[in-house]
Amino acid sequence: MPTATTTPDAVTALKDQHRATWADGDYAAVAEHIIDAPAEAIVNGVALRGRDTLDVATGTGNLALAAARAGARVSALDLVPDLLERAKERARAEDLDIAWTVGDAEALPYEDAQFDVVTSVFGVQFVPRAAVVASELRRVCRPDGRIALVNWTADGLIGRLFSVMGRYMPTPPAFVTPPPRWGDEAFLRELFAGDDVQITRGTNAFRFPDLETYMTFFEENYGPTKRAKERLTGEGTWDDLRGELADLYRELNQATDGTLHIDSDFFRVVVAPS
Repeated sequence: MPTATTTPDAVTALKDQHRATWADGDYAAVAEHIIDAPAEAIVNGVALRGRDTLDVATGTGNLALAAARAGARVSALDLVPDLLERAKERARAEDLDIAWTVGDAEALPYEDAQFDVVTSVFGVQFVPRAAVVASELRRVCRPDGRIALVNWTADGLIGRLFSVMGRYMPTPPAFVTPPPRWGDEAFLRELFAGDDVQITRGTNAFRFPDLETYMTFFEENYGPTKRAKERLTGEGTWDDLRGELADLYRELNQATDGTLHIDSDFFRVVVAPS
């Protein structure tokens, strides 16, 4: 029986909140800064040509489009209709044939063993319940197929961003898997226990004219940061959080000429289901 914190209504309410958060701001603008290295990590590391491929939590379609260009037969799903509309526009501009579906990564609307490759780039990492998502990824993947994920690492820029914000924002329900957990190697091996799990590290470069431009860009366009600013400004703690984030970015900034250059670490995770 579900507990008080894991009732269907509680899960649905949280997903409605997630949908609104990721629709806020301009995630398409953010996605332009993570368009190359993460998708290439999968396209160059997993055979896609001629294979039935599902991209879960596709967002604006960075990986789905790259997979289609590589010759895969692509289906793609996301919880947020606005993001899928942008993905569709991009596919039409390149005349790429992709089957788009609005749907939930915790309840994939596909048959068992339907796909050769199941992917997600910075997608399932933000779905509430890791064990539920992992089970769904396995279910729709063929026995000889591959699950290929790209997740921000817990000790890198984005993992640390969410850890800092988590100290200021309300505690999520107990059933929620914090996004940084998907960037922890031990957690991933436990999540896919019994499967062959190969993990390699990559980096995505964020480059901006200066620190303030970078911070303002994410405050205006990245849903989680935008929502945090709106809430914490009203509570009087936004300046404190912003100061901590500025310290984090200064620590990670590799540029010495007044600009900002942060290499944000990610894991490429390739799972061969047992």
